[in-house]
Amino acid sequence: MSAPSDLPAPSDLPAPSGLPAPSGLPAPSGLPAPSDLPTLPAPGRRMPDRDWVAEAVRRVEADANRSADTHLHVFPLPAEWGIDLYLKDESVHPTGSLKHRLARSLFLYALTSGWLGPDTPVIEASSGSTAVSEAYFARLLGLSFVAVMPACTSPEKIALIEFYGGRCHLVDDPRGIYAESHRLAEETGGHFMDQFTYAERATDWRGNNNIAESIFEQLRLERHPVPRWVVVGAGTGGTSATIGRYLRYRRHGTRLCVVDPDGSAFFEGWSRGDAGVTAVGSRIEGIGRPRVEPSFVPSVVDTMLRVPDAASVAAMRHLLGVTGQRAGGSTGTNLWGALTLVGRMRAAGERGSVVTLICDGGDRYVHTYYDDAWVAAQGLDLVPYARRLAAFTSTGTLESDDGR
Repeated sequence: MSAPSDLPAPSDLPAPSGLPAPSGLPAPSGLPAPSDLPTLPAPGRRMPDRDWVAEAVRRVEADANRSADTHLHVFPLPAEWGIDLYLKDESVHPTGSLKHRLARSLFLYALTSGWLGPDTPVIEASSGSTAVSEAYFARLLGLSFVAVMPACTSPEKIALIEFYGGRCHLVDDPRGIYAESHRLAEETGGHFMDQFTYAERATDWRGNNNIAESIFEQLRLERHPVPRWVVVGAGTGGTSATIGRYLRYRRHGTRLCVVDPDGSAFFEGWSRGDAGVTAVGSRIEGIGRPRVEPSFVPSVVDTMLRVPDAASVAAMRHLLGVTGQRAGGSTGTNLWGALTLVGRMRAAGERGSVVTLICDGGDRYVHTYYDDAWVAAQGLDLVPYARRLAAFTSTGTLESDDGR
């Protein structure tokens, strides 16, 4: 089935104002060229649907087998504190982010549910990283892919989606990506993958090499093998649902903390017990939503922390300065939350470990979070948060008098 005729070709889409067009960006290093990936049979020789599905599942599973587990890095803290902080580096996945796991699970869920065939266009609503990963898997299966994204999505992410053969359909209002995705799927006879609905059920939370099982396996020989806290953000809510359920299923005493950026609905929805809460949306790409998404499961979350956007950006830059690891804004949100909990543990005289995630690499945000002019234009003052971070090993706390 051909791509919808009313959708613009990737080269026809304007770049966000003031930013370079995706075509001017280099292809991501270390990623296979389209010609290096295996292809499905030519259109004239397609297999029957069940055979095609079986082959598609095999290809997705084979991709997982080729990918080694992601690294667990130690963040430096004073040894006398007796607290260890680990960052699980999800940026080393083939498509460069935590969303590679989700995209793989969503494709397997759709394939085994009978929603995808050899000619099914795939549509997804995304802030960018999930769309990058889904474009990768769509190309692996020979399917067309359209990403419906906010117009403010970074040009680096747009370039990656197009590198994998996807098309980018940009909308001015981020809240409109859901309705527009439904419309395009209906018009093209395609399948709306709908990560925000299916993320919490597409992943096997009992184990089967999910991210929670991986964390505990990698901690097995550490001095605090069962962490006191796991800290994650929420975009779809799928990662927090998987980890929270796994902790209960395996009867671990570990607690789950979800960090939420300014402008997101998750914190208020969780604290009020109201799934109908809405907000303006988040400036931290990948996490924080204008509504409480269907895949967010508040009952598995032990606590939530609201993190100012300036703190998130300051923390991601602090990570670069301390470890040399360039990561994205959502990683900064995670790190701020994790260090906040480390400070609380220290104040309470507790020892143990805390785990959080490096969600994606910082190369996708060269023109935003790592650009001082962009940060200033957003009205973000990083200085007070950067000072707290720099003094953390001396003060042992990030929190001001108001608890932020």
